[in-house]
Amino acid sequence: MPTVRAYVAHGPDRPLERDMIDRRPPDGTDVHLEIHYCGVCHSDLHTARGEWPGVVFPVVPGHEIVGRVMALGRKATKFKVGDYAAIGCMVDSCRRCASCQEGLEQYCEKGPIFTYNSPNPQYPGGMTLGGYSTHIIIDEAFMLRLGSGENLAAKAPLLCAGITTWSPLRHWDAGPGKKVGVVGLGGLGHMAVRLSKALGAETVLLTGSPSKVEDGLRLGADHVVVTKDSAALEKHVRSMDLIVDTVSAPHDLDALTNLLRRDGTLCLLGAPASPHPSPSIWPLVMKRTAIAGSIIGGIAETQEMLDFCEERGIVADIELIPIQSINDAFERMLRGDVRYRFVIDLASLKD
Repeated sequence: MPTVRAYVAHGPDRPLERDMIDRRPPDGTDVHLEIHYCGVCHSDLHTARGEWPGVVFPVVPGHEIVGRVMALGRKATKFKVGDYAAIGCMVDSCRRCASCQEGLEQYCEKGPIFTYNSPNPQYPGGMTLGGYSTHIIIDEAFMLRLGSGENLAAKAPLLCAGITTWSPLRHWDAGPGKKVGVVGLGGLGHMAVRLSKALGAETVLLTGSPSKVEDGLRLGADHVVVTKDSAALEKHVRSMDLIVDTVSAPHDLDALTNLLRRDGTLCLLGAPASPHPSPSIWPLVMKRTAIAGSIIGGIAETQEMLDFCEERGIVADIELIPIQSINDAFERMLRGDVRYRFVIDLASLKD
């Protein structure tokens, strides 16, 4: 059983610290990935601090993983040693239910096996351990291809922030002739703006921060609306086909459903700790609009997104950090002090 270096949370009130963890040896259709970079997601922070139910310590966070294939199990055929590859938010599922059969493993009816803090007897200790480590071994069915090693660190956030926004954009057919609103310009929001524009949709960034107007335009938004400006919002009433809401704090949904045209959809991606104020029924029934939700994406859909981004040179805006700075990075994330994703250079863990 391989033992590798990692940064581990041993309890909700303790900082992450360097430790050693066990990985299973690659066998069957397993792939052994040497991790070069791992993105830092708000989910990592919530889990490491025990803020979500069901956290089992010790925890190794990290589900935006990119690196290079080091070894293969005897039956693995999808990759070659030396290939660049990636791992997102899932490492397995039941593979038999209707959702899995349709390539929507994120909605597995028995529950997907997430990259960290997910019970699975096949993993040492019975729980999955994530990408804040030097190596990881998973089944090739849940490993993703990367076209090249170019901009490798900036590709890491595509594995969560990218696919989380790509999935609703594709499901609701964002593209030419459609108008898409993006609420919030953070890790998810900045990817939603880039992807919506690349798909050909007229893209409107809705932000509460006047300081983000310039960045929204740089990222490709056709319009940037500061939500406190009621006159600016009024110009977009009843005009949007889809609104992708990335904000994780409770807020007024009526202000957003009013922007939807008939049959439009407000898709919620953020998961606030307390509920949103209850929305009014009238904007929904009078225009046959909908409030929906979405979570990450299936393996085929994630590969589609990676290929799309590779062809167009789309990556995330990142700040590269050593693993030794992760606890400070968590505090900065809480303050919104990152544009727009921290990525860990795992070479720092080998030193």
